[in-house]
Amino acid sequence: MGIEFSLVDYLNDGVENIVKGAIKASFQNPKETTFIMRYILESKKAAKKRKAFEDKGQHIPPFLISSITSNCNLFCKGCYARANNSCSEKSNKKQMTNAQWEDIFKQGKELGISFILLAGGEPLMRKDVIEKASQIKEIIFPIFTNGTMIDEEYIKLFDSNRNLVPVISIEGDENKTDTRRGKGIYELLINKMDSLKSKGILYGVSITVTSENIYTVTRKDFISELYKRGCKVVIFVEYVPVDASTKALAPTDKERSYLENEQAFLRKSYEDMIFISFPGDEKHSGGCLAAGRGFFHINTDGGVEPCPFSPFSDTNLKDSSLLDALQSPLFKKLSATEMLLGEHKGGCVLFEKEEEVKKLLL
Repeated sequence: MGIEFSLVDYLNDGVENIVKGAIKASFQNPKETTFIMRYILESKKAAKKRKAFEDKGQHIPPFLISSITSNCNLFCKGCYARANNSCSEKSNKKQMTNAQWEDIFKQGKELGISFILLAGGEPLMRKDVIEKASQIKEIIFPIFTNGTMIDEEYIKLFDSNRNLVPVISIEGDENKTDTRRGKGIYELLINKMDSLKSKGILYGVSITVTSENIYTVTRKDFISELYKRGCKVVIFVEYVPVDASTKALAPTDKERSYLENEQAFLRKSYEDMIFISFPGDEKHSGGCLAAGRGFFHINTDGGVEPCPFSPFSDTNLKDSSLLDALQSPLFKKLSATEMLLGEHKGGCVLFEKEEEVKKLLL
């Protein structure tokens, strides 16, 4: 028997549980409580906006993923972004300005988009864009960061703008993290987490799940340590192999099943935390959520892509609105072919079907 699970219901309940926890700690953490209570009202307004568009025959996803920079200050082992040349330590002159990103964020608010995930490269290298995001209070901006650039100035920014939610990448214990991200990174990240906790700032972690760390990152003692340090969101991201040489790092079917079972246990054990796996939880939503079903990706140049792992685009937001981009020819073809629907074997379905996606661009 499979695990009965509704991702949408779980996220809604999870936010409510975090609110309850914040209210209990409101004496120490009034900023978080005030923000979350306000956000609940805003999210209901956003849902009404999306429904109004749905009634007109236009589906609006609740999420966006925005890669706001291609620059990064780390060289992580097996990095997908570096392998496909979408990430480097050099400046990309084609990347969009903070004004262009601000316009996209404002369009998202008008459409009823509730979450815009900021990614990179290393997104904290674009403080100008993050400051623009902080002003759009109706949207939560999870910031997927390697955490190394969180300094006092960023702590102040996160403290003043609770819609910015840092999500720190970690690979498990000290050995696993330092092996992939560099010596000393684990200890540095622990210090950053403690700084966030001291200010009562809501934050999460992102864990790339591989065949090498899956049994470490799902252990209760590991999660308990994160919980003690104030972490409220854990996102498990299944490793996508960059080439044949790293294929062995991708979780097997047996390991994916193990992750699903352990995640169900963790959800019951830590009710005021949120646990999400990607793409594992997608199967409970009838298939892949990319290409506008549940989200889509905007690259650093403004290109609209189905997913970060499917970096193909025929529409650019420099000369198209966000609403029009949802009707991109590529997205329509992906929907018509039903490539996104139904269960898939595991991993990223569009990454596995790269050649088929490329043909749709012809």
